[in-house]
Amino acid sequence: MGALLGGKTMVNIVLVEPEIPMNTGNIARTCAATRSRLHLVKPLGFDISDRAVKRAGLDYWPMVDITVYDSLAEFLNKHGHEDMWLATTKAPRSYDRAVFREGCWLIFGKETAGLPEFMRERYYDRCIRLPMREDARSLNLANSVAVLCYEALRQQGFPGLSGTGSMLK
Repeated sequence: MGALLGGKTMVNIVLVEPEIPMNTGNIARTCAATRSRLHLVKPLGFDISDRAVKRAGLDYWPMVDITVYDSLAEFLNKHGHEDMWLATTKAPRSYDRAVFREGCWLIFGKETAGLPEFMRERYYDRCIRLPMREDARSLNLANSVAVLCYEALRQQGFPGLSGTGSMLK
């Protein structure tokens, strides 16, 4: 519910087989702050049970709309026709060439291997990358998600998000 604005999802964040719990925790915080929906594709490299989340002190977890899929095949059967953008260092174009529409899907691979080759081939024209120096392997997953999520929301006019803060004493 937290990801919805007037019944609409602005951005869907998909993590395919995430391995590092701190990355997913940071990404969940980004989703909570932006009302983005988080989709996790198993296997997961960590426990997301209520007990584990409480033990980790993730007080924002209840603000995140999360769907978990048992496999990539299940996810693709359900959403393979959606407005998907695949983030990969092997992409043919920069993310600034993409047009992110309301309800778009931003898909990220696991930290150690990225997205499977068959996905990069199947959705070749939907693969985007963050520009960086050639000898850098990649950015941290949570940072990459934040950059693309906020770009997608910027293109949509930051619907339902406050553009101002409050000065606390």
